[in-house]
Amino acid sequence: MNILVISDIESEALWDDYEPGKLDDIDLILSCGDLDPQYLSFLVTFSRGPVFYVHGNHDVQYEETPPEGCDCVEDRVLEYEGVRILGLGGSHDYNGKPHQYTQKEMKKRLRKTWFSRWRHDGVDILLTHAPAWQLGDGEDNAHQGFHAFRDFMDKKQPRYLIHGHVHPDPTNKHPRVMEYQNTKIINGYGTYLFCYETGEEVPAKET
Repeated sequence: MNILVISDIESEALWDDYEPGKLDDIDLILSCGDLDPQYLSFLVTFSRGPVFYVHGNHDVQYEETPPEGCDCVEDRVLEYEGVRILGLGGSHDYNGKPHQYTQKEMKKRLRKTWFSRWRHDGVDILLTHAPAWQLGDGEDNAHQGFHAFRDFMDKKQPRYLIHGHVHPDPTNKHPRVMEYQNTKIINGYGTYLFCYETGEEVPAKET
């Protein structure tokens, strides 16, 4: 299964310069937030698979204009083709606006998903906006990662944690992909296409 991760910045190649066939090899699109809802609606129109999304800390417009045809996976597990995806969007609280959470609040959110996780007998992908604590996060308060995500990987060992929010650093201070115990962590900033089964990046299709 080829999964396209999108986050934080709209791809001109997939929107303004879109050409038929660019999404033919993509089975599922996962949005980590901070994207124009119309962008998500556009992509799901031309994709053969669904678009699942969580909120970024700037996605206040989703309440009035949600992405049409897309599925919000916040605070629950959705399963697609046998892959179980748990969504927990938002960032660390830095100015009290919507979709921002303290460490304690995110821990409580995650704990409240226990029934959905139990019904689906686990989680394969933890889809978030913010990263995990000290695993690709930033030093400032706004880009601080969540302890709860790291604890979840320690205990439940999902196959992937996929996030956005932190812009990849050319100096590799924030690597695009890293391993933590049995979990592969992917920063989905912009676009990132990978094969679910192998975990390897897939070259974008040329048209």
